[in-house]
Amino acid sequence: MEENMQYDDLGTLAQLNWFPGHMAKAKRIIVENLKLVDVVIELRDARIPNSSANPILKDLIGKKPHLIALNKIDLADNNINNKWEEYFTSMGKSVVKINSLDGKGIRQLVTVADELAKVKTAKFANKGVKPRNARVMIVGIPNVGKSSLINRLSGSASLKTADKPGVTRAKQWIKIKNNLDLLDTPGILWPKFEDPEVGLNLAFTGAISDEVYDIERAAEILLWRLKDDYAKNIKERYKIDEIPQTSEELFTLVGKKRGFLQKGGILDTEKTAIAVLKDFRAGKLGKISLERP
Repeated sequence: MEENMQYDDLGTLAQLNWFPGHMAKAKRIIVENLKLVDVVIELRDARIPNSSANPILKDLIGKKPHLIALNKIDLADNNINNKWEEYFTSMGKSVVKINSLDGKGIRQLVTVADELAKVKTAKFANKGVKPRNARVMIVGIPNVGKSSLINRLSGSASLKTADKPGVTRAKQWIKIKNNLDLLDTPGILWPKFEDPEVGLNLAFTGAISDEVYDIERAAEILLWRLKDDYAKNIKERYKIDEIPQTSEELFTLVGKKRGFLQKGGILDTEKTAIAVLKDFRAGKLGKISLERP
């Protein structure tokens, strides 16, 4: 596996090539099983609907009925969630806002998926063939919440979930009550991020392993980006009166406020970075959206 990450003077990820073997395998699994399903549910992170949209999936799915599920809406800005829903609807796409952890929007998701599947299942009925459940494939990038969604749909915790990308490895068929047969597939990233902002957003949300990039720099960039629209969130979380003039000063101040100082008053930058990223990912910085339509 080859990882290559560089930073330019603007503080963005200049380029990231990250396509390990299990990602290539995931692509093959999707291609092999698309013909078996009636509908594709593409899970995206509501905080980054553009960055969490895999361009490879668009080519693979083709004309197959396609439903976009904006997951983790509890972590995203409510107003921005609504704007994304309006945007996708205006583009003629089916979209549902969900939270796979507490079940919000799941009933609507099932209803829409079932409606989209009727194009295929109705053909069986017209031919006098015994009706079958609608078959749905759930796809998405790593750590977007596929396993949590399936657990919610199936009413069990049979799938292994974790706050690390790539935990779900092999395809799994799960039968659930709502006349749906679900196919889970591993998360799949694409070989190269053409837009450096996409790489950053995926790093912020945990879609990319923290082990393959500079987390200190990423956390500093995240704080500096948030201060434009969510300065109040930063101030409240870290008990800061005013936002400093530079990203380095802000990062240092947050670390000091959290008490991450070593002997001699030297800042523990790793602890600071881990804390900032965890706060963002867990919603402790409030409901934040990094992208707008």
